[in-house]
Amino acid sequence: MKLRTSAAATLALAFLPVFAACQPDRPVGTGPYAKEVATAIPAIEKSVGLKFKTPPKVESRSKDEVRSFLEKKFDEDLPALELAGAERTYKLFGLIPDTLDLRKFMLGLLTEQVVGYYDPATKVLYVVGTEGTGPGAVTPEMITITITHELVHALQDQYFPLDSLEKEHGDNDRTSAVQAVIEGEAVFEQMSAMLGGNNFAMALPGGWERVRQMIRDAQGTMPVFATAPMFIQESLLFPYLSGAEFVRHFKEKRPGQMPFRPPPTSTKQVMHPDRFLDSLDVPTRVLFPKPEAGSVVYENDLGEFETRLYLFQHLGDADIAARGAAGWEGDRYLVVNTSRGAGLTWLTVWDSPVDAAQFRDLMEQTIEKRFKTAHAAGGSGTTRKFAGKGRSVELAAVTVQGKPVVLFTDVPAGAATRLFDITKVKLMKP
Repeated sequence: MKLRTSAAATLALAFLPVFAACQPDRPVGTGPYAKEVATAIPAIEKSVGLKFKTPPKVESRSKDEVRSFLEKKFDEDLPALELAGAERTYKLFGLIPDTLDLRKFMLGLLTEQVVGYYDPATKVLYVVGTEGTGPGAVTPEMITITITHELVHALQDQYFPLDSLEKEHGDNDRTSAVQAVIEGEAVFEQMSAMLGGNNFAMALPGGWERVRQMIRDAQGTMPVFATAPMFIQESLLFPYLSGAEFVRHFKEKRPGQMPFRPPPTSTKQVMHPDRFLDSLDVPTRVLFPKPEAGSVVYENDLGEFETRLYLFQHLGDADIAARGAAGWEGDRYLVVNTSRGAGLTWLTVWDSPVDAAQFRDLMEQTIEKRFKTAHAAGGSGTTRKFAGKGRSVELAAVTVQGKPVVLFTDVPAGAATRLFDITKVKLMKP
């Protein structure tokens, strides 16, 4: 899901006790936050291994100005038609409530969390000014952490233009992977710079897992985030948590190299760094033929990460969801307007027949729970059909170009479940 927020507020809340004593008194230069910038830059340069070509400009912004920026950025990243398609998709998948206004909710969530941001368009680092000491206030310590985090983004942008890295549309999985590297490096290098080296996690009680839990706990203290559906919470945390872990592995195996040459192309590579660093596991691209029934209103992919979230959402077991998604090799879905309303068809490609069979079995359990059907109501064989809650659902295990594939289709009752000719699907490797 192409939704981002700043990790700065999260990290500030999580690490205030650690960072508060780590700030040397080095007032240098002029302008807003000159001291914080002067302190952070050499530590970041040492940790990343790159020099700033020019120090970024820093400016203060009010909460209202920040919200205006977020609205503009949100609309640029998710134009109205794309946002409407994504919102409809995730509702059809049962990942967000039917009543949720996604744009309104996300803007409220982003405004709650942001303490500062780097804007690649203006090359300026903007910081929300200190606003008292009460609940929800932006403290000087939080600003210090935010500046360090966003300075990493400024340095990234001087060598790898962030705008061009993030502007791809129609491949949600690839976009999520790139975001994970961008935010993951910022998290890792920020923490490394402020805690004195790449082994910072070893100095903390509980190590890296404790870092992950501290960030999650900090997010949970934010009222809007705490009310977000699980899917949104996990989608927002993924770039920072899984991204930082990917960068940690990358730096261990490829010291002195940058993770953008090239970046990972799938969340599978981010979650399983060996699939990127040891033997490159490139996802299979799915090309649909023209639909036989209805008209396509949106198409995209989920990737391994969101496939895992889908299984977890409906089965409630994180281990089962992880195992069920682990054999993912590629996927693509279509949202189609049928004569009776919106329908969804989702084709997933798997590493092996065993992986495909396991996923199909979990999908059958998911269908039975979601649509309140009796156990084994879909019948047996390679194609299974279900009816419930005014929907017709079909689950098929087939082979396309020698690859094991699972096809899930969910349409309004009375609509045709055959939305396209599966023999005309093309599977491609980049």
